Amino acid sequence: MKKIMEQMAEELSAAFEKAGYDPSYGKVTVSNRPDLCEYQCNGAMAGAKAYHKAPFMIADDVVAQLSDSRIFSRAEVVKPGFINLDVNPEFVAEYMNKMAEDEKLSVRLPKEYRRTIIIDYGGPNVAKPLHVGHLRSAIIGESIKRIGRFVGHKVIGDVHLGDWGLQMGLIITELKHRKPELVYFDDSFTGEYPAEAPFTISELEEIYPCASGKSKEDEAYRNEALEATHLLQQGKPGYMALWNHIMNVSVTDLKRNYANLNVDFDLWKKESDAQPYIPDMVEDMKKRGFAYEDQGALVVDVKEESDTKEIPPCMLLKSDGASLYTTTDLATIVERMKLFQPDEILYVVDKRQELHFIQVFRCARKTGLVNPETKLSFLGFGTMNGKDGKPFKTREGGVMRLENLIADIDEEMYRKIVENRSVKDKDAKDTAKIVGLSAIKYGDLSNQATKDTSLMLTALHPLREIQVRISFILSFVLSRS
Repeated sequence: MKKIMEQMAEELSAAFEKAGYDPSYGKVTVSNRPDLCEYQCNGAMAGAKAYHKAPFMIADDVVAQLSDSRIFSRAEVVKPGFINLDVNPEFVAEYMNKMAEDEKLSVRLPKEYRRTIIIDYGGPNVAKPLHVGHLRSAIIGESIKRIGRFVGHKVIGDVHLGDWGLQMGLIITELKHRKPELVYFDDSFTGEYPAEAPFTISELEEIYPCASGKSKEDEAYRNEALEATHLLQQGKPGYMALWNHIMNVSVTDLKRNYANLNVDFDLWKKESDAQPYIPDMVEDMKKRGFAYEDQGALVVDVKEESDTKEIPPCMLLKSDGASLYTTTDLATIVERMKLFQPDEILYVVDKRQELHFIQVFRCARKTGLVNPETKLSFLGFGTMNGKDGKPFKTREGGVMRLENLIADIDEEMYRKIVENRSVKDKDAKDTAKIVGLSAIKYGDLSNQATKDTSLMLTALHPLREIQVRISFILSFVLSRS
């Protein structure tokens, strides 16, 4: 079954040909002005030079051939020569009905081979609950994963938790300041550490931004946190016990919140899982002459002659020997190649990390961490911003927790359902959850992934944009009940 865009292009090409022009000008694109039309054709603009004719005159000739179109409900010329197009709803309905007759909805399945694809999406740091800024990675990544599986590929979703950086040292340091009597800070202790964590996820939510704020103002405090991070990574027993508590409390909360979004992961890998691969990886890069010292740090050059802007070297180790995110990401690639031999690794991450992944990908290829045919891809999405237009930052506090957002949406959804019709309480609550979640996901996926998304937060309506989606989806559901 041909795609709608293909059928539209065929009809436009035929119209150009009937009007006496080259049919290759009949290309159709999604409108960049959805407020004016659904689709557009700019072929008349391209053909003006070839035919020595004003673009709007060519466009008029073409549109005249579409007067009895089965596909388009509207074909309109806009000067200097654009053709604005709207699709006939009856054509769309007919198309969708034909799709529904096929178990795979007429999707063309891969014929050559089944690809193994790892999708790295989620990426939350532990010790902090999910907030509204984590929505985009979860929703976009989950959608890509499901689409990939639908067309027949083996797709592995990895949450890839941030669990091994300075945030751990900050938490341990703040806990030590608040509760120095805890057994985890007693170097002479030789018994078994408590099975129960000395904090809740809500307490962790408060501890981390507090510690982060102190580290920016107090150099001695920051140095203490850096030392705690180092000792943890060296395996200090008390700190490892605290780390395990942080992981258990955090992961339990993360799984519950992701489940509320209908998002699930095949792998719950962590930055710490990659650490065993780092020493051999770094040593190999040194032996083969890829890694060298620059001002005490160990780096790999990744610039290319075709670069139009400066691409800094990929840093493997700092001057004090500590690893970085680049090191961990490279080691994770080593682990993934060893365990899964994927055909592609796709990262669904904040677009502000583009330079980081350019460095990582180039370093991985240059040093042979991946096979030549292995594809490394980066899908950078726009930030989810607050009413001030700035991205949410957990360290600054005051960010709406994701579970609170979902609860508020469910409550608002339930209220609207009760207002619109009389249903059983249980049915209304179940419908509220389904439609509310649909509204959240539709509200994100209806936007271009790379664009920043603004959240209009108020006391009663946490997401005004989503409230609009709720009304739309609810009307659709109720009209068919």
